[in-house]
Amino acid sequence: MTNRPLGVAIVAPSGHVPDPLAVERGIACLEARGCLVFNHYDHGAIHQRFGGTDAARLAALYAAADNPQVDLVMAVRGGYGLTRLLPSIDFERLAASGKLFVGYSDMTALQMGLYARTGTPSYAGPFLASDFGALEPEQFTLDDFWSCLAGPTHTVMEAVTGNPRVEAAGTIWGGNLAMLCSLIGTAWFPRIEGGILFVEDIAEHPYRVERLLLQLLHTGVLARQQALVLGDFSGYRLGALDNGYDFAAMLAYLRQALPIPVIDGLSFGHVPRRVTIPFGARATLASNAQGFRLTMSDYPTRQG
Repeated sequence: MTNRPLGVAIVAPSGHVPDPLAVERGIACLEARGCLVFNHYDHGAIHQRFGGTDAARLAALYAAADNPQVDLVMAVRGGYGLTRLLPSIDFERLAASGKLFVGYSDMTALQMGLYARTGTPSYAGPFLASDFGALEPEQFTLDDFWSCLAGPTHTVMEAVTGNPRVEAAGTIWGGNLAMLCSLIGTAWFPRIEGGILFVEDIAEHPYRVERLLLQLLHTGVLARQQALVLGDFSGYRLGALDNGYDFAAMLAYLRQALPIPVIDGLSFGHVPRRVTIPFGARATLASNAQGFRLTMSDYPTRQG
């Protein structure tokens, strides 16, 4: 086995980056760690709200996947854009490349499709611009990513109170709740039995979160899972008509209405401090009133 640097390809399958200097900072951060970076993001080629035309963004995905020097394909940011690419993506080609696809938020669409069509795991992990390229990077987020990448197991410990006692094991999967629900009934929604589903979202009022989770309930998805793990759901605003209905009230209702235990407090979502979750890994979940432990194994790793 050759001792070569970790190859990281940067792609923009969704939105463009408001600050191109964040891309430069992110690349410098990766290079400082010894990574060999292949940048497929061209700020001059942005199209409308996207990181390029649909054809250009798809071509960049394939170029990254086909490069034998690349180990990781990392999204520069999220936003919106992968949904319109899904019918054109050759998921078998991406899976056969052996690359690890990294990102969260809008990247949920690609990760869901990749697993549904090929059973290939990916990483719900950091973005180049907002994480590696932040003016003040959150070291916990970067360290947790590198720790997960090194493997062979990855453990997340959360000291949060009020969760039920749970012992569960299964495939861990999920991501952005709105993106996930938008794929229900499509060929890009995996059917996972006995899984542990994790979800997060940003600027969604608790009633919208409740409505999306009820959609997962009514379509039978939640009944097939062992547990539901909630990440961060910040950025929303309550209104005068809510009359005491807030996230806590919504959570209490869900714990009565859903057929599986609901765990709250996962450090994952649109927040600087965030864990990395290997989508498709084998996971064990142990929860009590003082906190929970999520241990993941049997997922692809890389040395970097």
